[in-house]
Amino acid sequence: MTGNNQTAISLFLLLGLPIPPEHQNLFYVLFLTMYLTTVLGNFLIIILILLDSHLRTPMYLFLSNLSFSDLCFSSVTMPKLLQNMQNQDPSITYAGCLTQLYFLMVFGDMEIFLLVIMAYDRYVAICFPLHYNSIMSPKFCACLLLPLWMLTTVHALMHTLLMARLSFCDNNVILHFFCDISALLNIACSDTYVNKLMVFILSGLIGIIPLLLIVMSYARIIFTILKVSSIQGIHKVFSTCGSHLSVVSLFYGTIIGLYFCPSSNNSTVKKIIMAMMYTVVTPMLNPFIYSLRNKDIKEALLRVVYNKKISCNGLI
Repeated sequence: MTGNNQTAISLFLLLGLPIPPEHQNLFYVLFLTMYLTTVLGNFLIIILILLDSHLRTPMYLFLSNLSFSDLCFSSVTMPKLLQNMQNQDPSITYAGCLTQLYFLMVFGDMEIFLLVIMAYDRYVAICFPLHYNSIMSPKFCACLLLPLWMLTTVHALMHTLLMARLSFCDNNVILHFFCDISALLNIACSDTYVNKLMVFILSGLIGIIPLLLIVMSYARIIFTILKVSSIQGIHKVFSTCGSHLSVVSLFYGTIIGLYFCPSSNNSTVKKIIMAMMYTVVTPMLNPFIYSLRNKDIKEALLRVVYNKKISCNGLI
């Protein structure tokens, strides 16, 4: 089949992890452990926030959405990667590739938007503490989250439909471990001008504007901190924002390293390593960052375990 709306191939080959055959089993166990840690860590945070009434606040509502987004973001790529490594078969169907592309963009975009919302939440909590509950009302939080989830789905659908109109001829080898949009555009045999233009415009907006909003929020927070003469107050502010700042630095650090610090040598390998950082490592570390630095999460875990133990003892 040929033509603008058809593809001449039914399979792609994902060849993005140059692992020697003798090390395949080692890396398979490593990636499986990382993925299971990601699932369990993020799932635990979601369950704690649902079960513990003390965590039913705007900050933890956003955190539960971030954990859900992290869990799904990693689940889009890792199961397929593990399956391919186990079967020694790097293939993915054409439909499967476009589906993976769609959900990668949905949850990747949502991660960015949630980091912005969480920065705004910390800004309101620190700069307007007396008005926090009235500003960050449940209705307002819903009005923040629902449009953003809709925006991410529309943005991802647009790029997926634009990709579906392209033709792929002889070259079906994707130099990545998932269906990355730039890697797909590089092997298309039809005109990709519109696709690349939309990627340039929208990726720039979705990547740069949220980062600027986060910087602005923390600039206002720092300005407010400078007015606080109490060391205890400054410590409280940093303990409140520390987890979010760590996640933002980890997420944007890998993206900046990938796109703004280009390397002439081994650029493909570098892209794969950086992609592994923000699709696998960052979602795995986020639960640890929030749980290890967050007293509320630790206390909620103890309360849930304690109540569960009491319930079990009552049944015996």
